[in-house]
Amino acid sequence: MSVMWNCWHGCTKLSAGCQNCYMYRRDSLYGKDSRIVSKTRAFHLPISRNRQGQYRIPAGQRVYTCFTSDFFLEEADAWRSEAWEMIRTRSDLEFFLITKRPDRFFVNLPKDWGEGYENVSISCTCESQYTADLRLPVFLELPIRHKSITHEPMLQKINIRKYLREYGNIIESVSCGGESGPGARPCDYAWVMDTMLQCVEFNVSFYFHQTGANFIKGGRAYTIERKYQHQQAEKAGINYCAR
Repeated sequence: MSVMWNCWHGCTKLSAGCQNCYMYRRDSLYGKDSRIVSKTRAFHLPISRNRQGQYRIPAGQRVYTCFTSDFFLEEADAWRSEAWEMIRTRSDLEFFLITKRPDRFFVNLPKDWGEGYENVSISCTCESQYTADLRLPVFLELPIRHKSITHEPMLQKINIRKYLREYGNIIESVSCGGESGPGARPCDYAWVMDTMLQCVEFNVSFYFHQTGANFIKGGRAYTIERKYQHQQAEKAGINYCAR
């Protein structure tokens, strides 16, 4: 079971992967400025209780954290310590977050963090070779117990062999996915396959998350509806579970 926890909302675009951000697209439908960052009504969700005094999020669930922002966003510095405290308190939940800002990881990090909380998994997203080479050297040296890499939206072929070779023992998985929505940039199946083969070479788990709306395979371009993008990726049958 899983639940979404968007403790704050809003973000500033950082790199090419942000160009067609789904959060910006969705906010525009309601006339909202996505650059304005604010705490949400769900800020205290992990520790909120029902009338019976039970946590609203039962133990054992995976909590997808801050998916309409970036957990390490500068504008959220004032709230991060409290968010960390809730994460520490709910050690019976698994918190999963994705970031483009590993360079800001230590800002307001809990004093008892040590080598990382066991219930926190962090993935660094790298949409291109440039962002992989910019972010991964920083991210992979951070004291995080559960690390993964995400290529989404995957905008080109990305070589991460040197990172898998050096850090493969601490990278739990790599996932790839195309871009969705209007104006989606293409994702080529050949790029995805290349990353999968890199992961197999270094025995790191691999997941093909979604095709995206504009998918290229064997030189042919396909337009895939949003509701089929995860399904088509799964049908490819190229996921790899490390032994």
